[in-house]
Amino acid sequence: MSKNWHQLISQPNYEIALDEDVRVPMRDGFRLCVDVYRPKAEGRFPALLSASGFGKDQQKLPTNPGWQNTDDIRGTGGHECGEQWYFVRRGYVQVILDPRGVGKSISDTQQPYGQDEYDLIEWIAQQPWCDGNVGMLGMSSFAGAQYGIAAKQPPHLRAIFPFEAATDPYRHNIYHGGVFNYLFQLNIRNTRQPRWHRTRQSVSLKEFTEQKLQEKVRELQNNPDIRCTPYLYIPTLCHDMNPELFDVMLHPHDGPFYQRMSSYSKFKDIRVPAYLGSRWNGWALHLPGAFDAYEGLATPKEYRKLLIIPSDNYGGMDRPFHEIQDVILRWYDHWLKGLDTGIMDEPPILLFIQGTNQWRFENEWPLKVTQWTKFYLREGGLLSTSQPGINEAPQTFTSNPWAVPTQGFSRANTVAKADPVPKVTYETEPLNRDLEITGPIAFYWHASIESKSIQARSWRGTADQGLEVIEPLTNDTDWYLKIKDIGVDGAERCVAEGWLKASHYELDESRSKPYAPYHPHSRSLPIRPGEVILYASDIRMTSNVFLKGHRIRLEIAGQDQVQAFMYHLPHMAEVKHVIYSTRGQPSYLLLPVIPKGYGGAGEPAYRPAGPFRIPEH
Repeated sequence: MSKNWHQLISQPNYEIALDEDVRVPMRDGFRLCVDVYRPKAEGRFPALLSASGFGKDQQKLPTNPGWQNTDDIRGTGGHECGEQWYFVRRGYVQVILDPRGVGKSISDTQQPYGQDEYDLIEWIAQQPWCDGNVGMLGMSSFAGAQYGIAAKQPPHLRAIFPFEAATDPYRHNIYHGGVFNYLFQLNIRNTRQPRWHRTRQSVSLKEFTEQKLQEKVRELQNNPDIRCTPYLYIPTLCHDMNPELFDVMLHPHDGPFYQRMSSYSKFKDIRVPAYLGSRWNGWALHLPGAFDAYEGLATPKEYRKLLIIPSDNYGGMDRPFHEIQDVILRWYDHWLKGLDTGIMDEPPILLFIQGTNQWRFENEWPLKVTQWTKFYLREGGLLSTSQPGINEAPQTFTSNPWAVPTQGFSRANTVAKADPVPKVTYETEPLNRDLEITGPIAFYWHASIESKSIQARSWRGTADQGLEVIEPLTNDTDWYLKIKDIGVDGAERCVAEGWLKASHYELDESRSKPYAPYHPHSRSLPIRPGEVILYASDIRMTSNVFLKGHRIRLEIAGQDQVQAFMYHLPHMAEVKHVIYSTRGQPSYLLLPVIPKGYGGAGEPAYRPAGPFRIPEH
């Protein structure tokens, strides 16, 4: 379309009226508490529902006017439903609720997930201020809720926009490659969860017999990883203090427990138009969910869209999130107001290409033009497209679980003093041309591990030093994988991350692709000390142009670095890692190289307004 779509979308023509603490009857007689933000004018308007376990009152607290220093809000659920003034002034009603059992919707009863929201959507559609067209609004948990509600198929729900939504709780959120996403789970489930679900009880109490439950609790209490992390040991003593954290600790493998709470299990029932998206550095939470939903929803293909934006903050977008509000408005102006904004005339995928900092349309994912290229691990830390020789020497490192603190509260004060995390790196030579990598990434490597005991200060220790020897329960480790763009001046920027617990190396061949190994994570396999195993792991998808003179670096470690936003539970053993790459046992990155001069489906004439925080070296 020749006309700037920013001029076609709804303009801010209305003042705002707020109806607080409105009581809405449900089918069983219970009355939900909601806030209704609406244009201060006569007439009927389309409505946007914002639903999340964080509730409604956190959405109207004051915050920094310039969106600076909002890290203290990230993870609290505050301001994740967008800016009410933006949409209401443009002719939309926004309804934000306290779900049953949350905030002012006090209740001891529970209903199947999405049933109350179904009733609420139908109630909204019948109100004198609504024209019968309803969408949904919000990021993170407000986005994830949209899948479960849309799967209930309320008749007046016309479209959804779930931006930043993990869809596989095990793989995207709680256990990355089988590695426990400890600090984020502690924050979300310990600090926030008791306010969310007043009636929540541990599902493990019903799932396991008393004898089996006690066995599993003892396993946790004897696990050195848990024993050395008090914030995780405490819930094993009193599960009532945090039943959700207790439950995920008792379920270290994927299975029905996680499948029931997943969004992907509901994809088959979602048919409304859906605009999906995330940010490129959302590796540890939302990024893979956007791509999984784009491929998996039952929504007709022509009614699905995908947007991936830049970000320089691992914690995600600003709070309140505002960077893509014009895109959301354009989407809902089309589906709820019937305005011709041109959004459905464009290719379905819009990507921000890092490195060159350009926007580009695409028609599919992965890209058809992809040249899947093996970058081999070579002797001396070289990363090369040339195959390794017959007898190239391995690289070795030994993890040190005490190198970084295990408690989140001490991280900020110890960054400068913390020992460096042991790791090995592989780098290309300086590139002789710009090289674009866009797509999923896989890593295949031959390696052996050998776990050794560690020392800890303890009452069990010797009388003179008070040191206890802690023996590893199994021979295991956690693999931490990072791909970085190394500038000419040596400055580095991470462009992708991946994880794999060694004992979870088993693959489901029927669900795996060369560029996307799939692990069932249904059991832990024994590993003999020194046994050479071929590991395979996905590394989160990316789009980055490595500029001429830059290097591609692969980092391999056995634990998180102290600065990690999503800090994973350390494996409390000293583990010797040996990585092999020879002609007979090659180890390599499988990278999605995009041909030089490729232009995709074109560059948008008019881009999302942002502003976006673009990562720099």
